[in-house]
Amino acid sequence: MASVLVPVAYVIIIFGGLFVFSYFYRKKTSTKVYEPYFPSHPERNAYITLLQKSDPPASDALLKSALVRRAMADVQRVLRIREDKPALQNLLQKGSIGEELWNSLLAAEKELEAEIMEVVAEANSFVEGWGGVIFPTANEMIANEKMRASFERTDECKAEIEAKYDVKSKSTTDSAGGNKTINGLLQPPTNGASSAASSDNEGSTTSRSSKKAKKRK
Repeated sequence: MASVLVPVAYVIIIFGGLFVFSYFYRKKTSTKVYEPYFPSHPERNAYITLLQKSDPPASDALLKSALVRRAMADVQRVLRIREDKPALQNLLQKGSIGEELWNSLLAAEKELEAEIMEVVAEANSFVEGWGGVIFPTANEMIANEKMRASFERTDECKAEIEAKYDVKSKSTTDSAGGNKTINGLLQPPTNGASSAASSDNEGSTTSRSSKKAKKRK
């Protein structure tokens, strides 16, 4: 009888210890505060500050603009999480990162879901139905800002390429022959030179025809 009770007691002790350990571990991790994945949300803070302003109160146009900026920041965070989550999951499986960073990302994802719902509710409080289009509008504004930034950097990139490859875009004119050279390539003569050449051809043709007329006489 004693030989049967010993293995049973051993199994009960092992599984009981594992149960107690997992219970306290889950309790500890559930109450643990992780470092935020995104350090702050200045656009949300700015909107809340304007919303709480009472002397004088902020205008609706200013509040709507601040809310759109808040939505734009949320869209950028959603895109950031979509890009980082698969990479972090892969690194976590390989053991390259700890669970703290992964749990921080999951907490940021849940917080962002609540943030999006709050922005939708705030948008509907201004105009009914605006909550359904505020995020697509914010996404389009982000794309337009990226395009404008790229366009504004065109001259700067052009100057960097010219300085890197020693290319001169300014046109120079040959003083001897009147030929124009652009980036080291000789260009065809201008209209003045071509007109002068055509006038010379016409003069030579006229002189030849007059000589033929004299011979016939």
